[in-house]
Amino acid sequence: MLRFPRTAQASPAEIESVFKDELAATPPDALPLQQGMAQGSVADGDGLSAMVIGTQVDDDHLRIHAGLFFASVVAGCACHNDPTPMAEQAEYCEAMFVIERPGGATRVELLD
Repeated sequence: MLRFPRTAQASPAEIESVFKDELAATPPDALPLQQGMAQGSVADGDGLSAMVIGTQVDDDHLRIHAGLFFASVVAGCACHNDPTPMAEQAEYCEAMFVIERPGGATRVELLD
């Protein structure tokens, strides 16, 4: 389960920067990047960055609508004469992070 405890307790002015810090420390495999991919066949979350589109705060939850920027690759057979080079493709998807307050347990939903 994902946890964003610092984001859950951040002040409204700090939410975006704290969220981006905690997201950068999150293992890419814990995010729905593979499902949000449009170009490649394998998601590569090493260069993951985010743009906060909107936030909603109430007593029990913090909802962050975020755009996720990452890369994917089209995996070929890696043969000597494979004509498909391993090239990164720019990817983007949007997700809703629902963070419980005050503990930080987080659920991520991929948006269409």
